[in-house]
This record gives sequence, C-alpha cells and structure tokens, in this order.
Amino acid sequence: MNRLHVALLGALVAGCAAAPERPLRVVTFPWPGYQTLALARSLGYFDDSQVRLVEMVNNTQASDAFRAGTVDAGTVTVDEALMLMQDGVDLRIVLVMDGSHGADVVMARPGIATLEDLRGKRVGVETAAVGAVMLDAVLTAARLEAMDITLVEVPVNAHAQAFLDGKVDAVVTYEPVRSVLLGRGAHVLFDSRSIPGRLVDVLAVRTDAIAAHPKALTALVAAHFRALDYLAQHRDDASRRIARYLSTTPGQVLPMFDLISLPGLAENRALLSGRTPQLIARTRDLGELMVRQRLLHAMVPLDHLVEPRFLPDVPR
Repeated sequence: MNRLHVALLGALVAGCAAAPERPLRVVTFPWPGYQTLALARSLGYFDDSQVRLVEMVNNTQASDAFRAGTVDAGTVTVDEALMLMQDGVDLRIVLVMDGSHGADVVMARPGIATLEDLRGKRVGVETAAVGAVMLDAVLTAARLEAMDITLVEVPVNAHAQAFLDGKVDAVVTYEPVRSVLLGRGAHVLFDSRSIPGRLVDVLAVRTDAIAAHPKALTALVAAHFRALDYLAQHRDDASRRIARYLSTTPGQVLPMFDLISLPGLAENRALLSGRTPQLIARTRDLGELMVRQRLLHAMVPLDHLVEPRFLPDVPR
C-alpha cells in the first residue's frame, strides 16, 4: 500500500469516527449558592470541554434559556422549576445546592418602617418565580393586596440602580444586591427566614440531556461537593475566587454564605433518594401553595422530579 492509499484510509477512518460529545451547557447567574460551580471551574475540577457554564445576569434570562432549549441544565429555585415544568420543560432535579435563610429580602427606604407602610409605595420586583413567591409572602404578611402597591418590574441586575435612582421605594431582591443596598441606606423589612424551606435552589436538568451527558453530570455534581469542601477549608482563597463572579469584595462573600444553608452529600441523599424523597414532599407543599396563590395554573406531576443517581457515594 503506497503513501497515498494510507493517507486516504486514514482520512476515511477519521471521518467515520464519532464526533466528540459537546459540553453540557449549564445556565447560571449571580447568587451565592450557585457559585460553587464557578469555584469548581476556577479550581480545575471540570473544564469547558466537559461542562460549559452559561452565565446570565438574572433568573429571567436563565429561565428563558431553559424554555428556548439553548441550555441542558441550570441553577434554579424549586418554584422556578415548577413554573418551567408548567410551561412544558421536562426536567429532573439532580442536586440540592442551597436554601435561603435571610439572603432573599424586601428592602426599603428610611421612613418605611413596617410592611404595612408599603401601601401605596412603588415596589420593584423581578417577576420570575422567586420574586413572585417572595412578593406573595410579603403581601400576605402585610395583609395587603397587589392592588395596594405599585409594582415596578425590574430585573435583579438593575435592582440597586433603580433603588438608588429613586425609581422604587422598596425592592424584592437577594444577595449580592442586599449587601450593596445595605451600604447605601436601605434596610431589610422582610427576609426568607420568615418562610423557611420555601426558597430552595437546585440543579435541574432537561430529561433528554440526562441520557446524553451522564459523565458530565456525574463530574459536575462531584465538583460541586469538592467545591463545598474547598470553601470550608480554604475560606480566604475561595472568597477571593467567588468575589469576582458576584462583583463584590472578598470580605463580603462569607457573610452572604451565612444567610444560606449548603446541604452536603448525606443531606442531598436524604432529600433526593428513598421511597419518599424529602424534596418531593416539600415541593408538593410548595406547589399547592403556588396553585392557591395563582402562581401555578395547576399542580404539575412530581413522581419523577428527582434523579439521585449522579450523587457520589457517601464515604464510609
């Protein structure tokens, strides 16, 4: 066989070889509990050939990417997952990332001392699911109706500027905006500690992507837990790495994490595994509340919501 034949044969074999698997596309945006993924990437726990983080500026953009099918997975709250499912997105929850215990807030100007003082005021909110859930909780606590306030739709990346420019009197927001506004004279009227267990952040995956990217999902979930360990053991360096993704200073990072819970591997197994996964029961309660408050048209099926097989084994 001459060299030309060898070259032609090599080209034929190369052309018949399977194309490399494209990366798993994971949408995310600035929220402290999601930054374990950015931290893991910065530490080399995965790379862009395996998992590609698609970074948006707010959760509306992230949810829209899910609906459009331009991403395979994403970091969302459970209530956002239910709204996506209502809109026809078939997904599974493979990881519980965090729970909010004060990081989601309603912040107001001086002079607005109580929730009842919101009557007649302009309240900025991103009308994605988490904003709607928080706003509903605030109105219920204040014994107000939506017509009693002036709702101003503002994406979270514009919350701080809208407040500082005087376009709103109060804002339904979350970290890192909370820390910015605390430093500019705003104060907290209400936070997620008043609605425990209602705002839980998860990694949700389109069902068709689970079959297409099992190795990448296994690597990503493992990287999240490695990043949690790194955050606990190397707090200063982790804070420095995370600060740039939250557009804040390293000194502000750890106080933000004090306002969220970060379930480890054993807790994730309890939430996602077993005959009756704990997350299913919690999500059913949340879904029924959302139906009553007309945030969902009807309850979505939850039988196959969780998929625990990508969780690493619990060390003995």
